[in-house]
Amino acid sequence: MNKTPSKGVTFVEECMNMLLDIEKVHVIFCPPFTGLFDIDAASPFSIGAQHCHWKDQGAFTGEISVGMLKDCGVDYVIVGHSERRHVFGETDNWINRKIKAIINADLTPIFCIGETLEQRESGHTNQILERQLRDGLKKVDFVEKLVIAYEPVWAIGSGVTAAVEQVADAHLQVKNILSMQFRDSSIDNLPILYGGSVTPANAKELISVQGVNGFLIGGASLNINSFISIVRKVEKN
Repeated sequence: MNKTPSKGVTFVEECMNMLLDIEKVHVIFCPPFTGLFDIDAASPFSIGAQHCHWKDQGAFTGEISVGMLKDCGVDYVIVGHSERRHVFGETDNWINRKIKAIINADLTPIFCIGETLEQRESGHTNQILERQLRDGLKKVDFVEKLVIAYEPVWAIGSGVTAAVEQVADAHLQVKNILSMQFRDSSIDNLPILYGGSVTPANAKELISVQGVNGFLIGGASLNINSFISIVRKVEKN
């Protein structure tokens, strides 16, 4: 919940002008709902939303449907972010409904998963990831139309970044779980992003970790210089 619509438009326009020469990176801007209307993005830039409801319409005051987002030019929708799970109480069942609605609308979900510090310290990281992937992708067949974002809850906004070994292991586990869950589908090209206190200082090291295909950037994306710096480091990788 940052930046007014006018500030958001200015931020995105400045970012795109500063990144006109990128060739390998796809940048997705995900502003609040009020910031979706006036942003005009073309490849290699896209627009994503932070949240949606699974119903097309109805008495759901304050909610936004996938159809409304699509009409705003949105291509991606973030689903299952830790703040939606832990602050607003969203369940795996709700997330599953959203993912199916997003895919049915021919948009791409950015499906967030990740464990809390308590769950990691108790050795339950893999079980949590398996449950979130299983329940969140229940009756989902089109994994090709999907982006996964691994975001350890304990590292988000805390300034604490997961160790390289932890990130590599988690991304490998996600790949293994998906391979078992979708035996008949190829997940080789399925992007798995890392999100958790990514900064210009650690971006180069993190993007070099095997299995990390990009970032879901939070606080560092609010400052144009830090965001551009991260994108440049990914571009050079």
